[in-house]
Amino acid sequence: MDLDILGIVVLVASFIFFLVIGVPVAYSIGLSALTTMLVSFDALPAFSTMAQRMATGLESFSLLAIPFFILAGQLMNSGGIAMRLIEFAKVLVGRFPGGLAFVNVMANMLFGAISGSAAASASAIGSIMGPQMKKAGYEENFSAAINVTSATTGLAIPPSNILIVYSLASGGVSIAALFMAGYIPGILTGIALMLVGGYYAYRKKYPVGDVIPFKAGAKKFLAAIPSLLMLVIVIGGIVAGYFTATEASAIAVVYCLILAFVYREVSFKHLPGIIIKTVKTTGIVMLLIATSIGLSWVMSFENIPQTVSDGLLSVSSNPLIILLMINLILLFVGIFMDMTPAVLIFTPIFLPIVTTQLGIDPIHFGIIMILNLNIGLCTPPVGSVLFIGCSVANLKIQDVVRPLIPFFIAMIVVLVIITFFPAITMFVPRLFGF
Repeated sequence: MDLDILGIVVLVASFIFFLVIGVPVAYSIGLSALTTMLVSFDALPAFSTMAQRMATGLESFSLLAIPFFILAGQLMNSGGIAMRLIEFAKVLVGRFPGGLAFVNVMANMLFGAISGSAAASASAIGSIMGPQMKKAGYEENFSAAINVTSATTGLAIPPSNILIVYSLASGGVSIAALFMAGYIPGILTGIALMLVGGYYAYRKKYPVGDVIPFKAGAKKFLAAIPSLLMLVIVIGGIVAGYFTATEASAIAVVYCLILAFVYREVSFKHLPGIIIKTVKTTGIVMLLIATSIGLSWVMSFENIPQTVSDGLLSVSSNPLIILLMINLILLFVGIFMDMTPAVLIFTPIFLPIVTTQLGIDPIHFGIIMILNLNIGLCTPPVGSVLFIGCSVANLKIQDVVRPLIPFFIAMIVVLVIITFFPAITMFVPRLFGF
């Protein structure tokens, strides 16, 4: 067997083997990369190369933004932000038929964008909106389904940790440009979910939300302004050139800390617990990044990206067909793999294909990947946001899968539109000169 083919077989087989026997994803990635190296190198060079690649891969100033944004998200999650955003969303969309479904989506979009975490959004918004929707007569499985899917919208709307990870995996695509590109696709996804939720609510004759008087609405809006200002400060500062994305993440932490103290939801005694949670999450993410960078080097050494490119191009030379195949592969991958390792592993494989062979802008492809893998976060058996949403709602996964299907279709429709109409994604970045 040719050595290149042997390396590919060993890499894929060992990775699947480690996952099947229950080894955590980060360790599975690292061990499969090391096993493949041992096929091509002696033990000492293999171990030293893997260690070197893992260490040097984390030597990136941009990666400092991840722990800062994680800490900002933890402060937001503990700082009473969710309830204020929910009340603000009720002012905007609560009066429509099935208004609480709209509120759920809107609140998740806002909270997810501010916290940068789909898991935190599903937990924070779901724990508040679930009981409210149940009291209003909504079916619990429908409430959980709309909460799970809308929680992922914040991963496209900046600031977003996963877009920073994609920037690293792609070899340095502008984080600011990716942040700008995520706005319209993220908002379109939210609107699509609202349309599905509104239609379902109309059919089920769910109650219409109360019209909030102007004075009360203005009060709720003013209460939410400090939280919403974080988006303006962070993104506005990056676009205006006052600071980089990494510096913006540190500013976000300071702002969130001040806000949490002002709201009196967080005190000094809460900070050690918040910091410990941040360190744990950061450790997991950084280990994933380090091992994935080692794996990316192995894939490059074994010529895997070129092999995949040749395989796709042998099926068809039509760019639309190739994009469709890549989307189908990513949808399948998202079912079994969490978003961060999927981005780190498959970006080096697919990005050269779409940029050199299809002429697609790497910014546009990054948004395609995020929207695609967002769907995987909501699908069994590995969908982390699905598990969190079901846990918060105290429901079994099988109870939520059926009402999830229309929302999946809506997300896929938006994915197809964004995939084949790049001008939608690139409009805002080009507006700001990217």
